[in-house]
Amino acid sequence: MPAKSRTYQPQKVRAALAAQTGALRAAVDGLGDGQLDLPTRLGDWRVRELLAHLAVQLDYVPAHLDDPLQGRPPLDLTGWVAAVGTVAPLLDEQARERAATDFDGDAATVAAAFGRAAEALTGLLARPEAADPARRFEIRLGSMTLADMLVTRLVETVVHADDLAAALGLDAFPHDRQALAAVTRLLADALAARAPGGAVELRIPPYAVVQAVEGPRHTRGTPPNVVETDPLTWIRLATGRVPWAAAVADHDVSASGERSDLGEYLPVLG
Repeated sequence: MPAKSRTYQPQKVRAALAAQTGALRAAVDGLGDGQLDLPTRLGDWRVRELLAHLAVQLDYVPAHLDDPLQGRPPLDLTGWVAAVGTVAPLLDEQARERAATDFDGDAATVAAAFGRAAEALTGLLARPEAADPARRFEIRLGSMTLADMLVTRLVETVVHADDLAAALGLDAFPHDRQALAAVTRLLADALAARAPGGAVELRIPPYAVVQAVEGPRHTRGTPPNVVETDPLTWIRLATGRVPWAAAVADHDVSASGERSDLGEYLPVLG
């Protein structure tokens, strides 16, 4: 793992999450009827199922904030990244159910449903509970601080906003800068947790630098094994949207040194 676990300032997380959610809502408000059934890069999900999944993720915390705690084991952010893929079938089922109900209609119906989910989350962000550093929140995978749980919502909103942009044929989504930074750093830390070591330096300017992969640790000068890429390419690699070999071949990743091939460690989030 990283030498010291990274922390995220709760106030900045809440502001970034509100801004990213607002950007998503604006994008959904602008969709036409024909765009809802466009294919996405997520299996057989259409834009409709993608938006339904996002709605589930947005209003899940407000809906379950007051659920009684059951004493589940502690879960940190890199642990969540490593484990969330194990509940993919459940997430798929939830998305399809939501798509068949609230999101089974024209663009105006879908926008209204998405807006309700967005308002539920942004309303929570303004409540005192969201600023309580001791408040805990439990999911199937374990018990997190509420502050960390909101960081996972940043992951959902940034990663799936990029999925939406790809489905719509856009070059990029107008991500909130702080949201993009936090997700980039978390997924970089997840790589360092999955492949601990100091043989490779992963650089994702301007947001993150981590060392990973077992082997001789670099201490000074130019590291012998360096990987460098931009934040969106890293997020796509870390979540399996883009294969390592393709990113290198397309020159979206610069990788130098005999240990610099990170393909076997990716994706870090299923």
